Amino acid sequence: MTRVRLDLFASLDGYTAALGPTEDDPTGEDWGRLTAAYAATRTFRARVLGDSSGAGTTGVDDRYAAAAVEGVGSEVMGAAMFGLHAHPDDPDWRGWWGDEPPFGYPVFVLTRTAPRPSLRMAGGTTFHFRSGEVHDVVDEARTAAAGSDVRVGGGIRTAHAALKAGLVDDLHVMVAPVVLGRGIRVWDGLDGLEQAYEMTSEVAESGVIHIVFRR
Repeated sequence: MTRVRLDLFASLDGYTAALGPTEDDPTGEDWGRLTAAYAATRTFRARVLGDSSGAGTTGVDDRYAAAAVEGVGSEVMGAAMFGLHAHPDDPDWRGWWGDEPPFGYPVFVLTRTAPRPSLRMAGGTTFHFRSGEVHDVVDEARTAAAGSDVRVGGGIRTAHAALKAGLVDDLHVMVAPVVLGRGIRVWDGLDGLEQAYEMTSEVAESGVIHIVFRR
């Protein structure tokens, strides 16, 4: 059965990094601190960086990184994750990932600039642009997943919308051992979220706390 999955990064003080994105640094200045353990994993290096050398960590963090990409058949992301906040009027903008994005399945981008023509990329990724409600787009992604899971890829506003709509079956939060003191608060507006899920937690060698909410 298709499940809707979401992975989030959070700091010890409950923020996700969302300050200061630029074209040269689209994730913002705090993102590296928040995601250091994930970016060090063998899975990230192979899947995102195309590193086939086998380099990278192979402990608890890598196990969760691998689980995050296994069994996914489609994805929903916000306009900022695709980069449309920086290129809203550029009809030729094709995202941050180059000619072969690390997805390999249909990706539905929520954006007020839709309709835009779909982008078929190398490696099996096709970006579709939608301006509808998040539950309608998740339903479309569910159909496109053809029995595999749907991943809600972010950013945080899209994640909040999916959580508040009750669409997420599996939530994985990576709490990094850093204090940001700024950004967007991960848990705002999600009071009582834990009541709808079974929860587990595990501490990785890096100090990252992996919290899993499963319905």
